[in-house]
Amino acid sequence: METRPLEGRKGPAPRELPPAVGLLLSMALMNVLLYLCLDRLVTTPRGPAVQPGRCPPGHFSMGQATTCSPWLSCEQLRTEVRPLKRVGEGAVKTVFLSEWKERKVALSRLTRPEVRDDFLHGLRMLQALQSEHVVTLLGYCEDDDTILTEYHPLGSLGNLEATLNLAKYRSLNTWQHRLQLALGYVAILDFLHRSPLGTLVMCDSSDLPKTLSQYLLTANFSIVLNDLDALPLVNHSSGALVKCGHRELHGDFVAPEQLWPFGEDMPFQDDLMPAYDEKSDIWKIPDVSSFLLGHVEGSDMVRFHLFDIHKACKSQVPAERPTAQAVLDTYQKVLNLLRDTATSQSREML
Repeated sequence: METRPLEGRKGPAPRELPPAVGLLLSMALMNVLLYLCLDRLVTTPRGPAVQPGRCPPGHFSMGQATTCSPWLSCEQLRTEVRPLKRVGEGAVKTVFLSEWKERKVALSRLTRPEVRDDFLHGLRMLQALQSEHVVTLLGYCEDDDTILTEYHPLGSLGNLEATLNLAKYRSLNTWQHRLQLALGYVAILDFLHRSPLGTLVMCDSSDLPKTLSQYLLTANFSIVLNDLDALPLVNHSSGALVKCGHRELHGDFVAPEQLWPFGEDMPFQDDLMPAYDEKSDIWKIPDVSSFLLGHVEGSDMVRFHLFDIHKACKSQVPAERPTAQAVLDTYQKVLNLLRDTATSQSREML
């Protein structure tokens, strides 16, 4: 019996694509491949890549941004920045919490025309000293006397105790974190004393509250210098020293060489007041660090290990005081030592 193929089980014969459709599909595929290849070779122009903590001169980055953007211009400040409320006012500038592209920023405006030189000096310092130690400059407009900087909601360093009392930050209220803050403060002084511009003195530091107000506490619990209006330059080679202001200073917080040396019987005269150098900043380190260390468990042990370097900072003779770099090195050694000790004790308890 002759068998025949079961034609009923076969599906319909596949239809061939018209030549024109095939050609179009081939061309589309080639265009896709060409686009992908070109995309790897030619990238869209972007800002410079962010290096850890810094951008090229004239640029900034905020938060988790992976590229740097140019400082905002006058036109951008006028049209893109929206002031929300005043959050601070000093002798030189008034600060407004503002919004730029849905981000919170700090807009500073000149308080009064008589202090415009100080305002512009602060701007020049901000431009020249951009680093991990200084608040980020986002833009400025000299025509309008405005400066835009990154906003830090925790505010000035003077708010430290109130911040650490918040439930969100109580876990950071330890000697380790507090010593890190003190180390950060000394690192800023070391940066100023060896800055790209030369040796700068932190003059807005006539008392502890005033000193603390010059620094901001960041969200990751580090310190940045915020107020750069009074940073005179010392030049040891030429013998050029500084005087912080033109009025008489008082109290134990300022260095002895900053006090009027001719007694109460002789009225203060600015032109007779001797000048001094950056060692006046060193004198104040123990007092600022004592505030930062607070009175938590372990802080007295930290103070004990820092006793010798702090004693040297309080030398009546400025030249005998250590440099900020020497103090910073000591702080780092003490932090490492106490961390290692704490780690060893924890292992012994296991």
